[in-house]
Amino acid sequence: MTPAPIAVALDAPDLETAAHWASLVTPHVSTVKVGLELYLRYGPEVIASVRGASGVQVFLDLKLHDIPNTVAGAAKAVARLKPAILTVHAAGGPTMIRAAVDALPGTQVAAVTVLTSLSEADLERIGVAGPPDDAVRRLAALAVGAGAQALVCSPREVATVRAEVGPDITLITPGVRPAGSESQDQARVATPERAFADGADLLVIGRPITGSADPGATAARIAAELRRALASADRGA
Repeated sequence: MTPAPIAVALDAPDLETAAHWASLVTPHVSTVKVGLELYLRYGPEVIASVRGASGVQVFLDLKLHDIPNTVAGAAKAVARLKPAILTVHAAGGPTMIRAAVDALPGTQVAAVTVLTSLSEADLERIGVAGPPDDAVRRLAALAVGAGAQALVCSPREVATVRAEVGPDITLITPGVRPAGSESQDQARVATPERAFADGADLLVIGRPITGSADPGATAARIAAELRRALASADRGA
């Protein structure tokens, strides 16, 4: 059975736990995500540990944001790890995004638009006027124009971004919470089914899976529910 288009966020306290979670979920999902904390604690070895023998795609979520030369150097430094996806901040500007794209031709560079933890009030405090949709749309257009092949946006903005950038850009959505899950520190959330209906390509799900009593079984259940929803949508199209 084809793994579901879900990236499980391996926000684990140690390398052994991250590798264990990865082994449990990889039969059911296409991707595992390694974030900044885990990468800084264990370095490049974390990628081999979570990839294991399965060959699962690794999403390296470092959210690079620096001057173009530094970002290019950082991207080159992780090239040997062969991540499927590497994130940069769209707010770093087009030259920085292009530097990452040029430095890492074998990887999808995904530009993070507006963090899903930020509410409209938070954006106003940091000087970003208007609703999150507008900021996300502007940053999405800028990033794609600079060569980004993927974008990270909350599920609330997926439809807006899809309309802005067209069908060929991969849309990655964190802030996905299965029905009944707590939103935790995410401010702009939606269910997996809603996110896909609006145009998402890859869903990032962390604690609803890894915080459950049986991450493997939970990943299998969410993946099955998502496949059923997608099949039903295809039949109704």
